[in-house]
Amino acid sequence: MSTDKVWTAGMLVIGDEILSGRTKDKNIAQVASWLQVQGIRLTEARVVSDNMDAIGEALNALRERYDYVFTTGGIGPTHDDITVDAVAKALGVPVVIHPEARAILEDYYKDKPGGLTEARLRMARVPEGAELIPNRMSAAPGIRHGKIHVMAGVPNITAQMLDALTGKLEGGAPLIAETVGCWVAESEVADALREVEKAHANCQIGSYPFFREGKTGANFVIRSTSRDDLESAVDTLCEALGELGFDFTPGGI
Repeated sequence: MSTDKVWTAGMLVIGDEILSGRTKDKNIAQVASWLQVQGIRLTEARVVSDNMDAIGEALNALRERYDYVFTTGGIGPTHDDITVDAVAKALGVPVVIHPEARAILEDYYKDKPGGLTEARLRMARVPEGAELIPNRMSAAPGIRHGKIHVMAGVPNITAQMLDALTGKLEGGAPLIAETVGCWVAESEVADALREVEKAHANCQIGSYPFFREGKTGANFVIRSTSRDDLESAVDTLCEALGELGFDFTPGGI
């Protein structure tokens, strides 16, 4: 693990079902949380339709900008699962049947009706030069090609693929966080938040307002790679809120 560099990732969520509202995306949150533990920051996430050009354009933009790129969706057995083709086109390589993926699928489907059909064999297709990301849940593997990681759209399967990647990507110091809650309109403490963050260069403060019980409040999330800096920023923020006459709740409301 390298602690000097801030490692970043971009994410591409693929699927008409996400954009239509039929399916709610859960993968951005779980990929972001997993990356944070690996010492990698998810910096951008995009959602695109099942369209070759849209996928390719977004993928190329993200891989140029970030250390890692993760995609979810579009690697199943049906005709509209075109992510592999789009990634291969963006990389300028052909699509091939990965021999290890084929063997995995042959073993998985040998006792199931129909065996390894042509449709199921589509899940062994990869951009030439790719490695596999194991999937213990449904056998069909994810794909790793350089900085690009192509994973399933089903959140439970994505989780299995992330587990298989745990500890295998180079990252920096994990980002840690603490929350302070306060029954206050964030505009009333905006200057204080700005000054606390300015005084703690290794910390970032996010403000997340809410309206509950007929009252306005906000949770302030302080993030840092340093426990000492984080604790100092939390103490300073709590002191500032107190001086302004506001009660605060460590851990958030």
